[in-house]
Amino acid sequence: MTSKEACRRAVGMEGPAFTPLCFLNRDTGLSDIRHVGFGWSDESRAKGLTHSEWGFTMHRIDETMGQPADPPLAGDPSKIDRYAPPDPCRPERYAQVKSFVEANPDKYVIGSVGISGFNLMTFIRGFSNLLEDMALEPAYHRRLMDMVFGFEHEVVRNLCECGVDGVSFADDWGTQRGVMVDPAFIRSEYMPWYKRHFDLIHEYGRQVFFHSCGDVWEIIPDFIGAGVDALNLNQPDIFGIERLDRAFGGKVAFFCPVDHQTVAIQGTPAEIRGYAERLDRVLGGHDGGFMAMIEEYHSVGMPEENYLAIKDAFLGIRGRGRARAGA
Repeated sequence: MTSKEACRRAVGMEGPAFTPLCFLNRDTGLSDIRHVGFGWSDESRAKGLTHSEWGFTMHRIDETMGQPADPPLAGDPSKIDRYAPPDPCRPERYAQVKSFVEANPDKYVIGSVGISGFNLMTFIRGFSNLLEDMALEPAYHRRLMDMVFGFEHEVVRNLCECGVDGVSFADDWGTQRGVMVDPAFIRSEYMPWYKRHFDLIHEYGRQVFFHSCGDVWEIIPDFIGAGVDALNLNQPDIFGIERLDRAFGGKVAFFCPVDHQTVAIQGTPAEIRGYAERLDRVLGGHDGGFMAMIEEYHSVGMPEENYLAIKDAFLGIRGRGRARAGA
């Protein structure tokens, strides 16, 4: 069974021959899953990689992605009248996507929308400003939401046309203690747009991957109902692995690492191996339903021996196949 087929079956819970692995930023040659993003416009590349074509900048002091600054729509709301979003359909954005798909015929290729939706809106408007807009300027908030999600809808369409196997979104909604915005507001304002994205992806026969950090427990059922096929949760311990499985196992696939806030950073190699086995056994116990993410994270304190332990643990799980792993 190829990587492509195993991933498709793991997401669909249709009996993959092995647990698929995604090496995200190191050892990518071992990965069953490969990510490709759509390109920035020529203008934004000319301005430098720290400057977004949406007009904000990312300030970096280390190897992490940095922090957004200089939101172009901060302050006077009338700025939006003079603000033009980027063109999502420029052909040069997708040339590398097509060639990447062609170069990886046996891999499962995920087309990444990147940081999206609500998070992108906070970068453009400013976090506090956007939260105030939700309560005080609902028409303005909806106008900005339609602009950002409308752009992303065309990106989704183009990625699917390029032949990717799945499409991923990264939109963080959680804090350590719960969802940062009233879930009822997310359901009424954001979920209809998410569902439009996900329905389009499914029309093309592709699968939906959605990343959201923090404790998003309250809105997981909404994402499943809107059509998410695989949830990327980087902090399984915030929920509890068994609790996740009891509530959502068999209803959605999980695309998770050894917890990035706890065991991956602080655990011993033996604890890491046990945790990886538990993820696969519990979340993957639905004729599939689990894919492992392996990300080297020394920038936030992951020791080298822990990265190697994570890598070896998941390679061992993959190597013995699903029949034994799910026993």
